[in-house]
Amino acid sequence: MKGMTFSVRIFFLTLLFSLPFGFVVAKGRMSKIAPVRWFTDLYIQIMRGTPLILQLLFFYFAPYYIFHASYDRFVAVIVAYVLNYSAYFAEIYRSGLQSMDRGQYEASSVLGFTKAYTFFHIILPQVFKKILPSIGNEVVTLVKDTSLASTLGIAELFRVAQTSSSRVFSTTPIFVAGVFYFVMNYLVAKFFDVVERKLDYYE
Repeated sequence: MKGMTFSVRIFFLTLLFSLPFGFVVAKGRMSKIAPVRWFTDLYIQIMRGTPLILQLLFFYFAPYYIFHASYDRFVAVIVAYVLNYSAYFAEIYRSGLQSMDRGQYEASSVLGFTKAYTFFHIILPQVFKKILPSIGNEVVTLVKDTSLASTLGIAELFRVAQTSSSRVFSTTPIFVAGVFYFVMNYLVAKFFDVVERKLDYYE
């Protein structure tokens, strides 16, 4: 139960911070200001082009070697996960936003709607509908990726299962951990199925 609690905390904290931050990164990637666009593009390329396990090690050990300071392992894990998943969510957001027909903006302007109203009440709901399956895929991947936190010695579910398996000389703890990951992913998939059905009125 302790290991499962850590896994769930990593999962929800990552989503809590990476979903909104990914949107900020996406807007930066689409910015008309070249330095902002270049910086966010470099950030996305680094986060998507290097393994998450390497990023976990970097964000935990780099502060010590660079600033001679260290911080909690769990904090390092959350920072690494948030920055990694924000890059993926940013590209999903960007693809959704850029897929919208410019004619909708022009029509809203003719009708007298403000840019803010147009974006939040007309564009964003349609974008959310389009990107929901891709967001769902990333969330499912996140459930399984929580096991990588064991790299830094975090007692998440998979690490606890490995330790228990070695102690009792049985694969049962590993099997139990596998059942948890399956159930968690099943619930996540069902949640996104329900949300997609709720948004069918956009079709």
